[in-house]
Amino acid sequence: MVLNVLAWIVQAYILVLFVRIVLSWFPSNPWSALGKVTRALARVTDPVLVPLRRRLPPLRVGGSAIDLSPLVLFVVLEILLRVL
Repeated sequence: MVLNVLAWIVQAYILVLFVRIVLSWFPSNPWSALGKVTRALARVTDPVLVPLRRRLPPLRVGGSAIDLSPLVLFVVLEILLRVL
């Protein structure tokens, strides 16, 4: 029972993380409804992503950089789901 609830929470967090990543690809007015959703998702995911970003520098590709922290978090969460 407890493991099922924990697995559900992890799956919900994965969904929130995925939506945040997709929304980050599109510019939005911070005061619009979409901007408010994006900020709310950031408040939920940043406590985990920010420490990962400190330890994992962005991957430099030409003149841009790719943040790998969400990918690492996805892998860790999927492993956690397998264990549960």
